[in-house]
Amino acid sequence: MTRTLVLMRHGKSGYPEGTPDHDRPLAERGQREAALAGAWITDTLGGVDAVICSTATRTRQTLEATGIVAEVKFEELIYGASPEEIIEEIAQTDDSVTTLLVVGHAPGIPFTALELAEATGSEAAIEIGRKFPTSALAVLTVDVPWSEIGRGTAALTAFHVPR
Repeated sequence: MTRTLVLMRHGKSGYPEGTPDHDRPLAERGQREAALAGAWITDTLGGVDAVICSTATRTRQTLEATGIVAEVKFEELIYGASPEEIIEEIAQTDDSVTTLLVVGHAPGIPFTALELAEATGSEAAIEIGRKFPTSALAVLTVDVPWSEIGRGTAALTAFHVPR
């Protein structure tokens, strides 16, 4: 069974004075682009079955702006997580989930995409290596159970920057 993994960086955030990084909200542009990302996911993939989302304010607001309705697990670990930590979190996903969305931060999200796909030469990998802007999406296909996901077990099939 082929599964789909969508790795999304949060939308453009604001920088209100005195606000801790974890609590920064989305900027207006972030709201708009996250909504475009949600429309692209729905139009291209038909939606998602489950979501893992960082607990940061900007990731929660990004998910809300996408308009995606699915079971959500808010995970503090995703904030500042390494690719290994993100992959460990993904590996806990129930195998009934065929399309999983992870909403997180850079550099964890782009590095996770590159590590899972061991992507070095594809056009999408080159773009991700160059820049993974806010609200960007990396789409990977996975042919193993979620519990077996790891380095080189996915194929990077798309990279989309909603603008």
